[in-house]
Amino acid sequence: MRKRLGFAAVAAATAAVVALLTLLLAPVPAVARTDPRAPVTVPALTRWTPEPGAYVYRPGTRLVADGSAERRVADTLADDLRASGHGRVPVVRGGARTGDIVVDVRPSRTSLGAEGYELHAGTSLSLTGATETGAFYGTRTLLQLLAQGDRIPAGRAVDVPRYKERGVGVCACYIHISLPWLENLVREMAYNKLNQLLVELKVKSDAHPEANTWGYYTKDEIRQLVALGDKYHVEIIPEINSPGHIDPWIENRPDLQLTDSDGDRQPSRLDITQRAAFDYYTSLMDEYSQVFTAKSWHMGADEYMLGSDFAKYPQILNYAREKYGPDATPQDAFVDFVNRVHDHAASKGVRLRIWNDGLTGANTVPVKADTTVEHWLNVAVKPSALIAQGHSVMNSAYSLYLIRGGFHSDTESLYDQSWDPRSFEGEKLTSSRGVTGAKISLWPDNGRGETENEVALRLWPALRHVAQATWGDAHPDATYAEFVARGTAVGHAPGWRDLARVPLANGTYTFGRSFTASVQRTPDGYVTLRSAAGCLAISGGRLTLNVPLQPGVEATWDTCDATSTLQRWEPEPVAGGYRLVNAITRMALTVTDDGRIVQYPPDQRTPAVWHLS
Repeated sequence: MRKRLGFAAVAAATAAVVALLTLLLAPVPAVARTDPRAPVTVPALTRWTPEPGAYVYRPGTRLVADGSAERRVADTLADDLRASGHGRVPVVRGGARTGDIVVDVRPSRTSLGAEGYELHAGTSLSLTGATETGAFYGTRTLLQLLAQGDRIPAGRAVDVPRYKERGVGVCACYIHISLPWLENLVREMAYNKLNQLLVELKVKSDAHPEANTWGYYTKDEIRQLVALGDKYHVEIIPEINSPGHIDPWIENRPDLQLTDSDGDRQPSRLDITQRAAFDYYTSLMDEYSQVFTAKSWHMGADEYMLGSDFAKYPQILNYAREKYGPDATPQDAFVDFVNRVHDHAASKGVRLRIWNDGLTGANTVPVKADTTVEHWLNVAVKPSALIAQGHSVMNSAYSLYLIRGGFHSDTESLYDQSWDPRSFEGEKLTSSRGVTGAKISLWPDNGRGETENEVALRLWPALRHVAQATWGDAHPDATYAEFVARGTAVGHAPGWRDLARVPLANGTYTFGRSFTASVQRTPDGYVTLRSAAGCLAISGGRLTLNVPLQPGVEATWDTCDATSTLQRWEPEPVAGGYRLVNAITRMALTVTDDGRIVQYPPDQRTPAVWHLS
């Protein structure tokens, strides 16, 4: 877990002046003009050739799709047209008529690559990709254009990304981020042609119930998220961080915790010298494969010795020397663990990804070359060296970080610098060879520092910027203000839910037989509940990342504080009334037999439903 947009004059002879004036003043039919400027999209179109006229989306428009791949793309487009207010559009086979939209997948169009597409707007509009994904991205451009009006300038766009990995990383580690928030993110990513979402999170385990501390996700919730990612061509890559930062999984497994030379167990560090620790970790990987379909696995591998050093753990050096000889280093034991995880993933047809900071150059055993390294921190081994060693390298720079209650990426500055994925922490590469792309990362170091809705407001400009920098020209507009206006013009993805829309009006309500409180909306889309005793809050119990994540903690009436995110609640409409979900803990309130109001994960205790009067 880490801190880090002519009219030519005609000369005429004196004798011809009268005839010329007569011609100029005579009524003439309208002539279609060609607009040389590319239509506004995010990312900006990489190549646009204007033509006379325009395509007009109108009642009667049909989606023409003949093959199965085309129909899948067209069906998603039809859903999104309806969600964005463009009505119901039928998906048909056969020839196109004026006003129709044609979806075409042609594998022979190899110049478009795996994700590129061609959009041609005229009397009808066609979207062509060499793959289903390419054709899908063409539909995202179409939706952005229709968000600005039903008339699209005629012309041809050939739009191909520069980088194959364009992503966002979300650490829903320790804390819980609501599923609607993550679903919004998937839709926004696809709308802006981002294709990879890394999620570090806990799936509720059947194999290891001792690890099921909040905030986990159920397997059905993950299946729902992955299905949405599949529909929108966003690969959702799971991460269980190891061998450091693994305390969410081993806090109740002291037998797997690394023990230092003083005999103290380290709940955030896995003992990499134990076969049982490796088996435990890989069993979690196997359980995740039941719900995740990605062809990549992220094991983290960062900050294993954060706040300590290998010297405190002599058993690690002993393990390395026993396996690799007298010249081995403690780092070799760490790399050995990474490589064993790599081989387990490879046996399942999955590629391994790790963070870069554990690769300090102190090892004699190399990391398997087909391991993708995500570079976030400037350490001794630079990106150029990693690429020379055969690794693919993704730019996950600290400068692209958004940390709750901490550092936020300076998107305007990055845009003004024409930042692109070759600009790593500590090194600027002259070539993109070996660079897979880039992603922004969201970390919850201070879990109560901001609500997830506040994070979203910070996220959208950064998301559009990384989409632009990884797809095409890193600086398509002269100023950052113009780039922001580009994002404003295309708006949000179809189906995007306004999570700040509060379903309750301000006022005083009686919540069943439990309490009476004044409900006041907050600017970030939650409510506070104020009574004579104070404001309803969750403030007790054990803290994790500054968040009271302990189930069963009683809600209290604390002194009202407008800055306290723990006093903000999401009223969730359900049959018969409302549930109350804390904006930070993401646990719902329930009422015990003795009348106490406590928080629990919704799959552990049925949330209370309050009828409001």
